[in-house]
Amino acid sequence: MKIEDLPREALLELLSDFAKNWLAHDGLWFQAVERHHGLEHAMQLDAEAWARFSPIEARRIRALLQLSAAPGLEGLEEAMNFRLYARLNEQSAVRDGDRLVFTMHRCRVQEARRRRGLPPFPCKEVGVVEYTEFAKAIDPRIQAAPLHCPPDDPVEGVACQWAFTLAE
Repeated sequence: MKIEDLPREALLELLSDFAKNWLAHDGLWFQAVERHHGLEHAMQLDAEAWARFSPIEARRIRALLQLSAAPGLEGLEEAMNFRLYARLNEQSAVRDGDRLVFTMHRCRVQEARRRRGLPPFPCKEVGVVEYTEFAKAIDPRIQAAPLHCPPDDPVEGVACQWAFTLAE
């Protein structure tokens, strides 16, 4: 059997499995670097990897969706639904005046850490790199800023939250 032969429901399940496998690999890679070189070094390398990966993911999504070179916040909102972890996390995006507020309500990474009795992963620093580079690759005018992200104090129903605006 080939992937092309699978029925729609099996393809969607496979898509979720691919996303889980990708996220598991990302986490295991990070933990290996942390074990051997410490958290600070792992965070630096993680940010470097996200700085390179995020634009690749964004450009592929932009091509898939046939978005223009500058689709604005509407294009970013649509693209966010096609990120690898969008199949795994509970997220939403809301227009708030001249900005797009993206909220990750449930984060698989943070939930796994909570189940293991670990503190939240301090992802804000890496998230700034990830979301900035993703947004810029969708539309170079878009700027990203964290509204809430660990290590910030927990907010009920919010794993992290980001604001996206268009530069004038």
